[in-house]
Amino acid sequence: MRRTALPTAAAAVVLLVATGCGGSGSGPGGGPGAGAHRAASSAPSGAGAASASAPAASPSVPPAKGSVRVLSTLTENLKSPWGLAALPGGDLLVSSRDEGTITRISRRTGAKTELGKVSGVSPAGEGGLLGIALSPSFARNHLVYAYFTTQSDNRIARMTYDPAMQAGQQLGAPDTILRGIPKGFVHNGGRIAFGPDGMLYAGTGESGDGAKSQDKASLGGKILRMTPDGAPAPGNPFKGSVVYDLGHRNVQGLAWDRAGRLWASEFGQDTWDELNLIQPGRNYGWPTVEGKGHKAGFTDPLEQWHPDEASPSGIAYVDGSIWMASLRGGRLWRIPLDGRESAGAPQAFLKGKYGRLRTVLSAGADTLWLVTSNTDTRGTPKRGDDRVLLLKVR
Repeated sequence: MRRTALPTAAAAVVLLVATGCGGSGSGPGGGPGAGAHRAASSAPSGAGAASASAPAASPSVPPAKGSVRVLSTLTENLKSPWGLAALPGGDLLVSSRDEGTITRISRRTGAKTELGKVSGVSPAGEGGLLGIALSPSFARNHLVYAYFTTQSDNRIARMTYDPAMQAGQQLGAPDTILRGIPKGFVHNGGRIAFGPDGMLYAGTGESGDGAKSQDKASLGGKILRMTPDGAPAPGNPFKGSVVYDLGHRNVQGLAWDRAGRLWASEFGQDTWDELNLIQPGRNYGWPTVEGKGHKAGFTDPLEQWHPDEASPSGIAYVDGSIWMASLRGGRLWRIPLDGRESAGAPQAFLKGKYGRLRTVLSAGADTLWLVTSNTDTRGTPKRGDDRVLLLKVR
């Protein structure tokens, strides 16, 4: 299932939500645009690490109502953008699902430089090059992680990034750390992110077969937690397994709050999409339960939406709230948090203004990167699509 040709990356305490259907969240670096965000404690709660003690008390609760203002358009004319990660210094990396490429975007000018194509990517339907994330030790090892679809499966690999090489030739060969994630024309999951515990998390889909979600031996319909080398992370709930929880249909977003709790967004079927607080070993119900079923043995979501209002993709945590991009709904949702509960009703912004919304990433303080998704074969592209926007949020 895995091989470990590269040295083990150090488990630094960094909060990185990459992204991508993907990252969302925060990345390495400390300045605005770098997406940096440190957890309140180096020992996050059980939602982020199975054996850690509870963190310090949460900060003040955000207001029930928020606001969004579009500050600028960083770049345009991206093709099927999916995953997003912030480099130290603030430049962005974005993956193209259908092209199989990773591109660097200048934080200062918006200029695009193609790093190269990820070999082995076989795009079809919802599959292709999906989420990306930077190693917690990126400054030392220059590793970029990617979740992608091949002809036989979905897998996670890491590649060295050398910006001194010629454009288009800056990515090393993929070193696969985890293979065997079920693939399908739909429901490939794809979001990867390093948590505050230094472990790599991945959201997967059940590839159209709901039975995989309840099968602990399958990697489909799960959130996975592994070391940077792809081995089962210490403290995982199922011995010898990378499986962290089960019962998901198609996980699309991962983000940690200030207290180290893990949140995940996912597609429902015909009735309810979900935002879940993730806890190790829990069963989130699919295909037995969709949305809040109040059924013994299953964990209900914190919030739920009808698919025509949401069809959620990436999420990010900024200033006390989860921000959730939605595809079919064409909205940016704000969910204010009071610890493990909502601090107010979810609030929608940008309804229909930019079409389908794929990925969000903290840009530091009260700002957020937002990636549109109108060139993914399901949208209606307008001139300039797809684009990366910088938002001021509250």
